[in-house]
Amino acid sequence: MTDHHTWTTHSTATAEVERAWFVVDATGQTVGRLASAISQVLTGKHKPSYTRHIDTGDFVVVVNAEKVVFTGQKWDQKKYYNYSGYKGGLKTVTARDMLKNDPTRIMEEAVWGMLPQNRLGRAQLSKLKVYAGAVHPHVAQAPAPLPSYI
Repeated sequence: MTDHHTWTTHSTATAEVERAWFVVDATGQTVGRLASAISQVLTGKHKPSYTRHIDTGDFVVVVNAEKVVFTGQKWDQKKYYNYSGYKGGLKTVTARDMLKNDPTRIMEEAVWGMLPQNRLGRAQLSKLKVYAGAVHPHVAQAPAPLPSYI
């Protein structure tokens, strides 16, 4: 007689998700490598309870976003585009100008490019809090430093 096992995969429900808070200091960090680690946490892929169609991720607070680093010539060659939908409505901004005007947007754009481009990705991106300076208003949540293994 054969021994039959029935294996089931647990699918996490939205009500079962427990969210943690992490803080990351972006000083001297490369934008792409940091964004990759942050997107893993926002999607919840670092948890054993990860379910791809449920938002199982944690909150991430990024401080000192104005001190991020690009490698090579990206400060002058990387461009951010915004299109209004009208003829001649394409606006182009270099990374150096973006750092002067809105330093938080560099990190937000990098992380958004690594998340799913749908309503789940937008929900995951809403858990990202980026601040140009060292102070943030999320002290009450007691964010832990982001582990280095992520």
